[in-house]
Amino acid sequence: MSKLFGWFSKNKHSDKEKGKQSQTPVPKEESRSQQPEPVPSDLKQVEEVDAPAENSQPVITPPNETAEPEKKVAETAELATASTVEIKTQTDAAIAFEQDEKPDLPDTNAPAVEAEAVVEEIAPRHNEDDADEVIPPAEKQAGHAVTAPVKAPVTEKRSLFSRLKASLSRTRMNLGSGFVSLFRGKAIDDDLYEELETQLLVADVGMNTTQKIITRLTESAKRSQLKDAEALLDILKEQMREMLNQVDKPLPGEIANHDAANGPYVILMVGVNGVGKTTTIGKLAKQLQQDGKKVMLAAGDTFRAAAVEQLQVWGERNLIPVIAQPTGSDSASVLFDALEAAKSRKIDVLIADTAGRLQNKNNLMEELKKVLRVMKKISPTAPHEVMLTLDAGTGQNAISQAKLFNEAVGLTGITLTKLDGTAKGGVIFSIADQFAIPIRYIGVGEGIDDLRTFNADEFIDALFSETENRVS
Repeated sequence: MSKLFGWFSKNKHSDKEKGKQSQTPVPKEESRSQQPEPVPSDLKQVEEVDAPAENSQPVITPPNETAEPEKKVAETAELATASTVEIKTQTDAAIAFEQDEKPDLPDTNAPAVEAEAVVEEIAPRHNEDDADEVIPPAEKQAGHAVTAPVKAPVTEKRSLFSRLKASLSRTRMNLGSGFVSLFRGKAIDDDLYEELETQLLVADVGMNTTQKIITRLTESAKRSQLKDAEALLDILKEQMREMLNQVDKPLPGEIANHDAANGPYVILMVGVNGVGKTTTIGKLAKQLQQDGKKVMLAAGDTFRAAAVEQLQVWGERNLIPVIAQPTGSDSASVLFDALEAAKSRKIDVLIADTAGRLQNKNNLMEELKKVLRVMKKISPTAPHEVMLTLDAGTGQNAISQAKLFNEAVGLTGITLTKLDGTAKGGVIFSIADQFAIPIRYIGVGEGIDDLRTFNADEFIDALFSETENRVS
């Protein structure tokens, strides 16, 4: 029994010694190794941890640790295994939960990325010439649908045509859509022709041209045995289209066919005061410049106050050279100097202004003839275009102006201005019928683009449009 009691006491004493050994504090270096290792975010960090530092000093082990037997270290590690495994298991579970449930958050310590770099990464830069419209990257990220852009030329064409219809609204009340209400539901008889004649005269088509239209329309109705007035309207529309087609000869085509070896293409602008001649020069110069032409202006109106300054403003605005002399100088002398300068500077188009004059003043008309003679001394074919500017609002007085200017200097082109502010636009048919002089441009507004190259088909389509455009 005493032996058994002694053995039991020995074992109990041995267990106490082991307990003391387990309570022995773990050295600082060993406690660090027992902590759960952090999970690296990428392989690069793992490599950096595992790789020994090149300049690191060898670890010096304290004497008390070297004295510990290898068996004691193993026993101590076994005692910490249970708690270490439990802590590591909880840590792994927490990390896995965060990776599965939490979204990736930006690193607050990372340097801020510039907005331009983000845009480059999401949507590379595009050239302005490569696409009509670039969708902002923010809209692409938000999931907005990318809509195919509307082509600019189509939009521009529709816009210009709608503006033309709006500018002709007052004339269209008598012509075009005014005819629609006149012919609708009517029988073809003398009363219809009388009403049509009245409407043409009110629109300032002129007596001679009106009679010609009525006669041709009557013959066509009899020949086709028409009884429906609406069918007669289509014939009237085509007759008026044919009348304008014979004067539809755009000036840019004439300039393109000019031989530059003979010097610049010279445009001599003539007309009475107040028709918009100088303004037309400025708009025309800008359009030719946009077409790639080198343009020069000559301030030949040396009589009207501020005429030279007005032309110089147009030149400064568009970076176009202006040849001028003080007010009161000889107009022919100014144009002579301008033509010489244009030839030496290799100018493509020279536009020469002249003083406004009434068509019934013989002395002023003779002065205009002198200008032509002086120009021909430098260039026998100059001027290549003698353009008369007419105000559409003057009605039949424009016919008188065209007749006398044509007799004096031989007109080669006509610009009809201020069509947007008058109901007398029918004078264009009278001009086309009586003179057969090409109508180069029409003015339908104040903007530079409102000086429109005349197009007979567009003009008729806009005139006969049934869409009402109210003028404010």
